[in-house]
Amino acid sequence: MTWTQNFTPITDNLVLSSLAALIPILYFFWALTIKRMKGYMAGITTLLVALAVAVLIYGMPAGKAVMSASQGGVYGLLPIGWIIITSVFLYKMTVKSGQFNIIRSSVLSLTEDRRLQALLVAFSFGAFLEGAAGFGAPVAISAALLVGLGFNPLYAAGICLIANTAPVAFGAVGIPIIAMEGPTGIAAMEISKMVGRQLPFLSAFIPLYLILIMTGWKRSLEVLPAILVSGISFAITQYLSSNFLGPELPDILSALVSLFALAIFLKFWKPKTIFRFASEETAAAVEPLYTAEAETKYTKWQIFHAWSPFLLLTLFITIWGMNPIKPALSGHYEGNNVLLGGINEIGKLLTFQIEVPGLHNEIIGSNGLPIAAFYKIELLGAAGTAILLAAIVTKFIAHMSAKDFYGTFVEAMKELAKPILMISTVVAFAYVTNASGMSTTLGMTLAKSGDLFPFFAPVLGWLGVFITGSDTSANLLFGSLQKVTALKVGMEPVLALAANSSGGVTGKMISPQSIAIACAAVGLAGRESELLRFTLKHSLFLLLLVCVITFLQNGVLSWMIP
Repeated sequence: MTWTQNFTPITDNLVLSSLAALIPILYFFWALTIKRMKGYMAGITTLLVALAVAVLIYGMPAGKAVMSASQGGVYGLLPIGWIIITSVFLYKMTVKSGQFNIIRSSVLSLTEDRRLQALLVAFSFGAFLEGAAGFGAPVAISAALLVGLGFNPLYAAGICLIANTAPVAFGAVGIPIIAMEGPTGIAAMEISKMVGRQLPFLSAFIPLYLILIMTGWKRSLEVLPAILVSGISFAITQYLSSNFLGPELPDILSALVSLFALAIFLKFWKPKTIFRFASEETAAAVEPLYTAEAETKYTKWQIFHAWSPFLLLTLFITIWGMNPIKPALSGHYEGNNVLLGGINEIGKLLTFQIEVPGLHNEIIGSNGLPIAAFYKIELLGAAGTAILLAAIVTKFIAHMSAKDFYGTFVEAMKELAKPILMISTVVAFAYVTNASGMSTTLGMTLAKSGDLFPFFAPVLGWLGVFITGSDTSANLLFGSLQKVTALKVGMEPVLALAANSSGGVTGKMISPQSIAIACAAVGLAGRESELLRFTLKHSLFLLLLVCVITFLQNGVLSWMIP
């Protein structure tokens, strides 16, 4: 039995209906920032509130609401939860095998300065992982690395979430941009060009902004040369690759150029003073600081050997994202290559696409067409599986016993039980919000801003990523609405689509999924409210910058539109 979405369920009034649609979102903010609930409790209760609004106000049949929640819950487990489990597992292996001590030493040999370590690990290395994998792996891995280097866990998680702003739009080998082509009819290359004329401004600014957050203006000026090398090299590469190569490679290329440029620069330049956190300076008054000079001198081979788990992780994730390997892993390869054909057969056996009972094609959406709903489970094609393979190879490289290997995996699973529960419930909340029509109601309200729509267009993307945790999902959710509204108000549709994606990147740091992933990675499960309070103001500030850029590009800077 089909059900048609109603976007104005309260007396056909869009404003009142929007206020109702905001209830679960406002509740979630209240639960975490004011009530300071444990993350998993905030996730569970927010889901219950969303279900109540969907059924009692939006008139969604209770069975369909529950099944849409189950669809989101499954997606929260795989691929998202699987990535977190395998990422933390791999990191724990390097710690238990003693390899992380050598990794720490190698980073300290480049610089002991916490500001520069943040640029290398959170900004550049995190961006590379975003380009190769996405779905939480960048924050999980880079935050864990910073904690291992000696960063406060909460601070490491916050810094990595903010640093992750620069690469999100081109994450996971360009999927957020590519996904918009289908529903909007605008070529991915054109959208890539426009995003590549917005985000580089933000990308060049983020390294400076990170260090300002960490140390203030005076301390930031001390490392300004390094900040400029990191940010400008990233921004220029991002612009060139997005405008001349397409959406697949900007993150990977920009991250590599930025990482190597800064590493080489630090061979010839050092800051006059070494910055460490106040807690470290206090500890040093009692016990001498652990400095590079005190480090054991390791050979190049030992350093390479220690870094090999993360090099393998990078290799496997890159392979998993490449065409035509990616479709083969999911059983969708259609070429003639014998090897890929064999992988494709295995991929078919390990890929399951099951219709969600009582939901598939039983909801009529805004376009008048039924909405497909599947439990999609890719066991071989999931990025988490690539990370697991890196961990299996690492077992032999690090000479870990089978007992330690399995024991570390079980330990990671136990630690992540509650964070994974939170992730599953907030993804379930996102699916209920979408299936009931609440997300569309909010989008329609913002679209009523008329001549000011170019300013508010990025807010749609920001809202979409907050709800769904994914720039890809936000682009699919609001892409068509952006295009239609842009045509009505005389705005270039490609600019509106780019604004959706660019605005979305600023919402990633406050997305419940991202918050849960970051806390899980650094062992702070239950303290999600603290992390959200840390990132919220930065999210709003960076969103404002994107809104201003979009507004100007619609007017005085219209020559920038391809």
